[in-house]
Amino acid sequence: MPALFIPRALLFRTSHPRSFSSIPKMGSTITSVSSVTPRLRGVVFDMDGTLTVPVIDFQAMYKKVLGQDMYESIKLKSPSGIDILHHIETWDAGKQQTAYQIIADFEREGLERLQIMPGASELCGFLDLRKIRRGLITRNVKSAVDLFHQRFGILFSPALSREFRPYKPDPGPLLHICSTWEMEPNEVIMIGDSLKDDVACGKRAGAFTCLLDETGRYAAPEFANVEHKPDYTVSSLAEVISLLETKFDLAP
Repeated sequence: MPALFIPRALLFRTSHPRSFSSIPKMGSTITSVSSVTPRLRGVVFDMDGTLTVPVIDFQAMYKKVLGQDMYESIKLKSPSGIDILHHIETWDAGKQQTAYQIIADFEREGLERLQIMPGASELCGFLDLRKIRRGLITRNVKSAVDLFHQRFGILFSPALSREFRPYKPDPGPLLHICSTWEMEPNEVIMIGDSLKDDVACGKRAGAFTCLLDETGRYAAPEFANVEHKPDYTVSSLAEVISLLETKFDLAP
């Protein structure tokens, strides 16, 4: 894997220039806190549950990989979600192989029912019109990304699957995309449906973040004290166009 580019913005700041009073509550869409509208040059998407309709039963998959007791124990300690890949990496080779095969079986079934998320095509068309770059980061495999590109005719570049290490929630993939685009992280927004993967990745990289919360599940009290909270929350991709137009200077 190529050495990661560390943008100069990360050497001089640890967060976006906001006052502490401006930090948003979960489930709210924040307003601009500066008289200067931030510049946005690129959008990076998650795939499963963001660009595509959720079809994988992750809860069932986690239980089958971890076992019921371990699943319940980990879930209690991690309210924002379970990082199944992280746990598998600590196991011996034989147990890892079994776990990865279970995951592959669930993912294969998901591919058979792959559907594009409502609003995704329109949002990508809007970004093309404004000449805003778009990329993709997923913990799914490359074959799933290739199938998405082929089936729906919408290309993302770079499009990083879990073969790229480190994977989300490590900021590495997003920093790699920023380097490839020759952009600062604070000129990019990460859009995804996971607090633990997408929002954490974006925050750690120094990018803006947008949480897609279709059902409002992240408004529940159990998520009130998670470490990484999104800058913006939307209930559909259709809302993102208005968000980008009103909150950012869309400058390619």
